[in-house]
Amino acid sequence: MAFIVFEGLDGSGKSTLMNRLSQVLNDQKIDHDMTREPGGTELGDMLRDLILAKGPNAPVPRAELLMYEASRAQLVETWIKPRLEKGRWVISDRFAASSVAFQAGGRNIAESDVVWLNQFATTGLDPDLYILLDITVEESKNRRQKRQDATNVAEDRIEAEKDDFHNRVREGFLKQAQNNPKQWFVVSAELSTEKMLELVLDRMRKDKWLK
Repeated sequence: MAFIVFEGLDGSGKSTLMNRLSQVLNDQKIDHDMTREPGGTELGDMLRDLILAKGPNAPVPRAELLMYEASRAQLVETWIKPRLEKGRWVISDRFAASSVAFQAGGRNIAESDVVWLNQFATTGLDPDLYILLDITVEESKNRRQKRQDATNVAEDRIEAEKDDFHNRVREGFLKQAQNNPKQWFVVSAELSTEKMLELVLDRMRKDKWLK
């Protein structure tokens, strides 16, 4: 059993790499489930819509943080913990580290407040491994633009923030990784998906999770 979280700027390739890892786990007959933040539960999906909405009803930074934490608390209590208790792997697209990066780093909310709220929302549940797909803000923006052109779907409120916001978020992720190298594994998101997968699998074999 392992709780693995993928983090990084939008466009870093988290979803693609998670799906490739899922294929490997299926091949090795390892029971696992995948989720995302914000969301993953009915309540979380409703909060996700509120968090990402643009316009006059967009949440102020503290309200944004609290909605993320409410979504996280619901996900941990009703979805993640029950699966871990059954011995299943859980793989998540974002978790508590995102609030430290986006709300403490990006929104300039006191990190101590974010950390306390993370602990409260998760009741102390911590991932076994954070995998940070690191990418420059410029490359992230280029990929988001290509995705928007291909899908004709506009960026959400967080994606549409200015470059300095996303630079602070990236720095927030890298700072967490540097402060806790045992729990974090940083991979360049400018590598191919197959190369990133190879590096992630090597790390998981080192930690004795995979053969």
